[in-house]
Amino acid sequence: MAEQRGDERGTRDAHEGARGTEGSRLRSARPEEARAWEDLVATARRTVSDGLVVGTSGNVSVRVGDTVLVTPSGVPYDRLAPDDLTGVDLDGRQVLGTLVPTSELPMHLAVYRTTGALAVVHTHAVHATAVSTLVSELPLIHYMAAALGGPVRVAPYATYGTDELAENMLRALADRSGCLLRNHGTVTHGATLAQAYDRTAQLEWMCRLWLTASSVPGLTPSLLSREQLTEVEERLRGYGQRG
Repeated sequence: MAEQRGDERGTRDAHEGARGTEGSRLRSARPEEARAWEDLVATARRTVSDGLVVGTSGNVSVRVGDTVLVTPSGVPYDRLAPDDLTGVDLDGRQVLGTLVPTSELPMHLAVYRTTGALAVVHTHAVHATAVSTLVSELPLIHYMAAALGGPVRVAPYATYGTDELAENMLRALADRSGCLLRNHGTVTHGATLAQAYDRTAQLEWMCRLWLTASSVPGLTPSLLSREQLTEVEERLRGYGQRG
């Protein structure tokens, strides 16, 4: 969801509201959480610089033990500082920071509760969002779909920030590490922020590729078969450096 309602007044209100309701539960950040926050902020800023979001749309989270660090609602990523660290437990109770967490917190927590993921990236990438309005599954235009666990599904539309959206997303993510949200954007997860971000970038690239190929008048792009994709999945298991 585009979290573009934040301004100086809204940020100040968020600080005051969090102090008034959560102050007794908040604690200081541990060293590993402070380091993870630095990586989270860098990843959030990268979603803007790479054109995957506009303003404060989208959100990023990382799990450290039983704490989920997440981008706060309505705060431009270039303004985030170490003192803005925002964290919740797996039940969504705020345990770190005073800024209000992203409105898409239900989606992030749903991923952590049901998978072994340690990082989640949600964007409003243009090509991926466009594809989400056209199909119920991204056509197999490229073998990199295997890196996301198979054909990328589109979760049915639901209002941002709701449990319904989180439930729709989980169904689309079954046995996958990424999905599209209809008329909304993308969600990917991974073992690290770098992996989750790379999957987001790959998904946006595949969507752009399919839109480009399918827009040529009089021609229809060739697609891969499920059997061809399965072969790629097997080869990817041995991809990269060993040792």
